[in-house]
Amino acid sequence: MTDVRSLGRWSPNSWRAKPIQQVPSYPDTDALFATEKQLASYPPLVFAGEARKLKRALANVANGEGFLLQGGDCAESFAEHGADNIRDFFRVFLQMAVVLTFAGSQPVVKVGRIAGQFAKPRSSDTETKDGATLPSYRGDIINGIEFEEKSRVPDPQRQIMAYRQSAATLNLLRAFAQGGYASLDNVHQWMLGFVADSPQAERYQALAGRISETIEFMRAVGITSESNASLRETDFYTSHEALLLGYEEAMTRVDSTSGDWYATSGHMIWIGDRTRQPDHAHIEYCRGIKNPLGLKCGPSLTADGLLQLIDLLNPENEPGRLTLIARFGADKVTEHLPKLVRAVQKEGRKVVWSCDPMHGNTITAAGFKTRPFERILKEVQTFFDVHHAEGSHPGGIHVEMTGKNVTECTGGARAVTADELQDRYHTHCDPRMNADQALELAFLVAELLNKNRVGFQHKKAANG
Repeated sequence: MTDVRSLGRWSPNSWRAKPIQQVPSYPDTDALFATEKQLASYPPLVFAGEARKLKRALANVANGEGFLLQGGDCAESFAEHGADNIRDFFRVFLQMAVVLTFAGSQPVVKVGRIAGQFAKPRSSDTETKDGATLPSYRGDIINGIEFEEKSRVPDPQRQIMAYRQSAATLNLLRAFAQGGYASLDNVHQWMLGFVADSPQAERYQALAGRISETIEFMRAVGITSESNASLRETDFYTSHEALLLGYEEAMTRVDSTSGDWYATSGHMIWIGDRTRQPDHAHIEYCRGIKNPLGLKCGPSLTADGLLQLIDLLNPENEPGRLTLIARFGADKVTEHLPKLVRAVQKEGRKVVWSCDPMHGNTITAAGFKTRPFERILKEVQTFFDVHHAEGSHPGGIHVEMTGKNVTECTGGARAVTADELQDRYHTHCDPRMNADQALELAFLVAELLNKNRVGFQHKKAANG
């Protein structure tokens, strides 16, 4: 076990003394420091009390009494910041949550990849097109996607733009979540519209019908959105990968009620598969903040390596503190996940297990990066199978999706073909499921949750 006391005193800037991966090279360091100083004077985007509330909700998931739905854009962009985009995403996300809540008979913790998901790790520092080589695009918070020399120079002022966009996005999301838009009646009607139009309508109709009957019964006994706030409001949280640590440091504040440090850039932040080195900067920064954390777990992570990272990030073994986000690829889950689950179970670590079926399933088709829907579904199915076999709780899914009718992932009930990818391929980075594919996945995961719940009840009854 790692002795956290041996790591030295933590501070919001102690990461600067550590090795670091995936950082841009800013040509004007004075401008960078001035920007970070400016950001440090700005109001927080989220509040410590909200992060604690999310941690409590995730603690229930860690104890097998809930499910985490985390999803949103691969990378947010400055160009696509319309209210319609945010509304459409939120609308689909809520539909997914209702379906999963009903099927699992458990609360669904709703966490968006939104209002801060601007930085992206890259496999190479440069990219080459038509004989020209430029720095790689690293997300709108760092540089521009246009393949031009000027656009690819890291610009600190983009951090200010990212902060302001995040603030505006959060403002709208809070209004949607608390202002009546998220009422169960609305979400149910949207969901019925999806089912009616789906080529798989017959398969989904049974679940949709049961939800309708439940809502009608509730109305009959006087439980309506008008009389019950929980039916017209919802808790919604934000998350992003904490990649650009200068920005994160500037947004790190002391909570006046507890004296603890919190990242106020988002409720939950995660560490990517490329930046989880135990002695490097990203782990150093994240170990000191009190927010709920995510840790991406890819094929290169060993059981001993995972336990070391858990000791660093959650030394108190606090339920809800750490979510392990498994991303292996559909054909690699059974090779890697069981040994990680067994190691965590054996050591009694309290974590949320979540499945990211997107990042290990990227292929190229017709000249576009894409993700076949059947591979996404297969990874989720195998994730559930492993947890069922190991007696652990399959606690969530982590997906890249949009509320728009894009053509970026192939397959699904309204089968997008490789030839159709070019029609509406709008992503700034990685391919996302469109609204129909995201909802279809929710219905299919609902079947797995229902099966898991029934199996658990039978096991409980057998054990007395």
